Amino acid sequence: MAATNNVDPMHQFTVEPLHGLHIGKYDISFTNSALWMVIAMAALAIFMAGGRRKALIPGRWQMAVEVMTRFVNDMVSTNIGPKGRPFTPLIFTLFMFILFANMLGLVPLFGLLPGAEPFTSTSHVTVTATLAAIAFGTVLVVGFTRHGLGFFKLFVPHGTPMALIWLIPGIEAFSFVLRPFSLALRLFVAMTAGHVLLEVLANFIVNPPVQSASPAFLAGYYTLVGIPTFLLMIGISALEFLVCAIQAYVFALLTSLYLNDAINLH
Repeated sequence: MAATNNVDPMHQFTVEPLHGLHIGKYDISFTNSALWMVIAMAALAIFMAGGRRKALIPGRWQMAVEVMTRFVNDMVSTNIGPKGRPFTPLIFTLFMFILFANMLGLVPLFGLLPGAEPFTSTSHVTVTATLAAIAFGTVLVVGFTRHGLGFFKLFVPHGTPMALIWLIPGIEAFSFVLRPFSLALRLFVAMTAGHVLLEVLANFIVNPPVQSASPAFLAGYYTLVGIPTFLLMIGISALEFLVCAIQAYVFALLTSLYLNDAINLH
C-alpha cells in the first residue's frame, strides 16, 4: 500500500515551554528557544575565557580568540575608522552571539545526548528582530546624540540636485527605515530555509514512500535514493556551516556600516 510518512519540516522551529510559569495572564515560561540562547551565551563565555590567559606563546584556543577579536576590530576600523573603536564590543558581541547560535543549531546532539534536539534560536524572527532593534537603536542614539537634528542631513546625500531635493530625502528616509527589517529578515530567512531543506532531505532517507515494502524494494530505494540523498545532506550541511558564518559576518558588517553613517554622516 502506498503511503507517505509526512514529517512536518517546520516542527523543528516550534517553541515549547520547558518550565511553565505565569504571572497573571502573562506567560513567561522558559522555552527551548531561551535555553539555546543561554547555551550560546555560555559557550561564547567559555570560548572567550580561553583568550584571557595572555600567554607569551599563545595556544590554539587563545590564538582562535585573538583571531576573532582582531577580525572584528579590523572590520570596525575599516568601515568606521578611529571613531568606531567604542562600538567594537557591541559589534563583536552581535557577531559572536549570532555565530554561536547559528552553529549550535547544526550540531547533531542526538548522537551525543539521547533525546536532545538542537534548536536554532536565530531561525525565529522575534530573536533576529530583537538583535536588529539593538543594532538600529544604537545607530539612532549615536546619530542624534552626536549630531542632534543635523542627523537628518543623512537623508540628503552630497551632490543631490536641487531639482530632486523634494524626492531624494523621502527615498533615503524610507531606505533608512527598512534597514532593521532587512537585518532581521535576512538572518531569519537564511537560517530557516537551510534547516527546512535538511529536514526534507532527511525525510527521504528515513521514510521510504511505501510502507511494509519488500526488502528488495527497500534495498533498491536506499541504493538509488537514500545514499545519494545522504551524501547530498553532508554537502549541504557543510554549506550550512558556511552560511552560518556568512550571516553572522553580514549582520556585523551592516551594523558597522550603519554606525558609520550615524557617526560620520556618510
